Amino acid sequence: MEFDLRYGKQIISFTVPDNSSILRIKEPVYNITEDSFDDMLNSLLNTRSRKYNNTGIVISDKTRLCDYHLYLPWLLKVLESNGAGPENITFYIAYGTHPQQTDEESLNSYGETYRNYRFIHHDCNDLKLFVNLGTTSRGTPVLVRRDVLDSTLLITFGAISHHYFAGFGGGRKLLFPGLAEKKAIYHNHSLFLNHETRHLDEGCQPGSLSGNPVAEDLGEINRLLPDRISLHGILNSKGKVCRLIAGKDYTDFEKVCRIHDNHFKCTSGLQFDMVLASGGGYPKDINFIQAHKGVHHAASFVKDGGRLIILTECRDGIGNNAFLPVFNEGSWDKMFDKLSRNYSGNGGTALAMKAKTERIKIFMFTSLDEATCRLMGALKTGTEEINNILESETGTLGVIENASMLIR
Repeated sequence: MEFDLRYGKQIISFTVPDNSSILRIKEPVYNITEDSFDDMLNSLLNTRSRKYNNTGIVISDKTRLCDYHLYLPWLLKVLESNGAGPENITFYIAYGTHPQQTDEESLNSYGETYRNYRFIHHDCNDLKLFVNLGTTSRGTPVLVRRDVLDSTLLITFGAISHHYFAGFGGGRKLLFPGLAEKKAIYHNHSLFLNHETRHLDEGCQPGSLSGNPVAEDLGEINRLLPDRISLHGILNSKGKVCRLIAGKDYTDFEKVCRIHDNHFKCTSGLQFDMVLASGGGYPKDINFIQAHKGVHHAASFVKDGGRLIILTECRDGIGNNAFLPVFNEGSWDKMFDKLSRNYSGNGGTALAMKAKTERIKIFMFTSLDEATCRLMGALKTGTEEINNILESETGTLGVIENASMLIR
């Protein structure tokens, strides 16, 4: 049978055996209306006296969009009906350690709102921006932008997603690491490394908040952050927001995570000799750092010694200049030692990729060059070779149309 998979902004078709297992998410039903959005937000705004003279709205960058061009105007209309003016509202783009967008990319991401309101592009390297709210029990300094903390009303707005070592993305991560200082971010991420086992911590799994040192550290950080209203988006497999859920505390965040799990977590426990998967297309495969999430999820469905074929364009390259040099260390032990001494630049992502390529064989259909794929332990491939591999496969085959969203 013919099966379509997304690659960047393209659709590519492959012929797969009729007995292939097609793995899909449970698509959420679209149930958003402007009236229900207004009522939901007003119910939180009206719970106590609000000051709108310095309203901060924290949003994600181009790699984690939430249909902002549609819903930011709704949000602004509610705020302005309550007394906020355009001069009182500032948007903060929560890059974390991601590279900054161009104005054109921002306009594409946020629509006309970007032309008409003040947007601040976060810079995790600008040390004068930050104030220290304390240190967690695991030693992470909570260094967050001073100006966003000065907001008299603070709103975070982003899509919930599974994160391969932090448990979940979106929600609490918009303020930290989204608007945090680089070394503080790296310290939290370094908790992915278990120094006793000299491996990646087994608790750091997508969908896991308990027993996950990175997620538990973020939970501790959350208690040091200011009160805020959080708008959480639930996406479908095409990246469209189907539900918008508002909350005001950590319990609300946990509830939204459970809703997300119901749609995007596969509970069958199935594994296959081979998996053919799309990383989800643009922007999920905009660079390898983002695309790795899909690689990670898809690999979990592959048996030890099996094969993964993953479509992931990576039009913006790797996405982090410090990522590839970690592989130059060669062995697992040398890579681990390097990151133990000085964790930086998505080092945990490099180790996670190393772990996968030592367990299974990974073929990448990508715009990355052959040498880059080889350095990461993968093989660059094309459509003809993929079709030949599929024709010759005699074992079990799973097909995943959006591996960025489906976890095992």
